[in-house]
Amino acid sequence: MKTRRLTKKEMWIFAIGQLGWSILGGIINTWLVTFYLPTQSSVEKGAKFYVPTGLIIFGALTVLGLITFICRIFDAVTDPWIASLSDRSKNPKGRRIPFMQKAAVPFAVITVLVFFAPVEEICTINIIWVLVFLILFYLFMTMYCTPYNALISEFGKTQEDRMYISTAISLTFFFGTLIAYLPFVFASFLQSVVSYAWSYRILFIVLAAIALVCMLVPCMKLKEKEFVDARPSESNAMKSLTKTFKNRNFRRFAASDIAYWIGLTLFQTGLPFFVKVSMQLDEFYTTVFLGGMTVLSACFYPFVSKLVTKHGKKKLVIIGFLGLALAYVITALIGIIPGLTGIIPGALIVVVAAFPMALLGIIPQAIVADVAEQDSIVTGEKREGMFFAARTFAMKFGQSIAMLVFTSLAVLGTTQDLSSNDLTASPVGLRIVAIVAVLFCVLGAIILISYDEKKVMSDITGGKK
Repeated sequence: MKTRRLTKKEMWIFAIGQLGWSILGGIINTWLVTFYLPTQSSVEKGAKFYVPTGLIIFGALTVLGLITFICRIFDAVTDPWIASLSDRSKNPKGRRIPFMQKAAVPFAVITVLVFFAPVEEICTINIIWVLVFLILFYLFMTMYCTPYNALISEFGKTQEDRMYISTAISLTFFFGTLIAYLPFVFASFLQSVVSYAWSYRILFIVLAAIALVCMLVPCMKLKEKEFVDARPSESNAMKSLTKTFKNRNFRRFAASDIAYWIGLTLFQTGLPFFVKVSMQLDEFYTTVFLGGMTVLSACFYPFVSKLVTKHGKKKLVIIGFLGLALAYVITALIGIIPGLTGIIPGALIVVVAAFPMALLGIIPQAIVADVAEQDSIVTGEKREGMFFAARTFAMKFGQSIAMLVFTSLAVLGTTQDLSSNDLTASPVGLRIVAIVAVLFCVLGAIILISYDEKKVMSDITGGKK
């Protein structure tokens, strides 16, 4: 069957799906800790504690940190399983979009239910509730995101197409994350008529509805078979996963990517705390800073493809890592260097992080697509789903480690009892979080040095001659 390339318009239709799932992912990454580990100022506004927040697991971990870690262990099974089902699918409508269509509704609904702990005080029922619905959240996230990401390689039939698609979905990812921060702006208006918790729940419902519509757009508007005519893989999940990690360059990239997601999630999760506790600003500035970073980062997007053509992907990702590390250094120095207080450090972080975020938002997805294509040329088997499942797992594993680290480190240095059920973040703990984020960014850059970009691109160009 003859297939065709996507038009630029169709690439943006595809990217709208990323806008949807990044809103849902942003809600969990931003609000899970913020909602269930409220700051003292939030408590004064009516925030409640639903789960214990102290370091009560082995004296070093929080309940919330342990819950997120358990969810990632569950992910270790579901990621390759869903990827294998997608790679092996013989659905006449395609291997990817039917999965996305079935996952979209439960994905959106369950995201909201994570924040509906049924008991208005700390209790075991709430712990079980958060654990169950967070596990379901990651299951349906995998069902949507793994097939979606596999389409990046399948829709991107040329290097130009892959870079354009990666740019488009990176932009929608950042705007989706920004949209997830909007409750910081609007919740206060609702708190005059509803409780603190419901002011956020209402907004989560609205955002989830918007996300659902976005996720369904590519499912309804794009007919996969017009663009992709791939033979289903014959390998089972374990066999396919083993083959994927036999690819040396992918192993190197995945290890670097885990470090990236740890560093990024520490910042994304910590931003509301850095604003309220370290900078001592109103939480409204959380959205201001992220919005400024997103807009400024988007200004660099048109130049990324040109820079890739001139310098290659690997070198630019390493630069991105080091630039992001510098932004975290500024975060760690808040309150230490004279004058680095209030809105000034926030503005500096926005300026310093914008270009690295543009590089790291676009290029890594294109690298995975390159490696997946190279592997299909060398092995003769198309397993894009498994490659992107492994990348999705790297993302979620990195996020899990970050949540575990953040909830454990952010409370260090507090004057409260560390086993207290109503423990809140401290400036010292947040400074430690920023330093750890710096270390992971530098580690990611060091690991990526061993990625053999020349070999990957040589195999791709040679295979198409």
